[in-house]
Amino acid sequence: MSFSSNSGGGAMADINVTPLVDVLLVLLIIFMVTAPIASYPIEVNLPQRSTQPPPLTEPPPPVRLRIDASGQVFWNDSPYPLQTIANMMRIEVERDPTNQPQLEIDTNDDADYGILAKVLAHAKNADMKKIGFVQK
Repeated sequence: MSFSSNSGGGAMADINVTPLVDVLLVLLIIFMVTAPIASYPIEVNLPQRSTQPPPLTEPPPPVRLRIDASGQVFWNDSPYPLQTIANMMRIEVERDPTNQPQLEIDTNDDADYGILAKVLAHAKNADMKKIGFVQK
């Protein structure tokens, strides 16, 4: 074999990568040409500068919600049924949706997680934004 450089006379084990490089260069040129065509502008509405800042409002006092080991729910240390708590949350949000009170949830270690999940679901449905957990 005249193309073989090894002296053993066996088959040549080198891979010819020239065609692969040619194909990759052609693909690179195609992507470089088509990339600017595929881009499109995105309109972004940025906030405008205001000369009058919004008035500072005092946040309302927080709502303390406690769940004891028996599953009873207390709203500011007064016991209420769970459905009443949902309505009370909705009323608190409707007073001033932009200045909501913080809901501080305190649970007993032995409390049923299902009651807490229902309370959180009611808070989400009432669109309460400020929810915190009390740690002991």
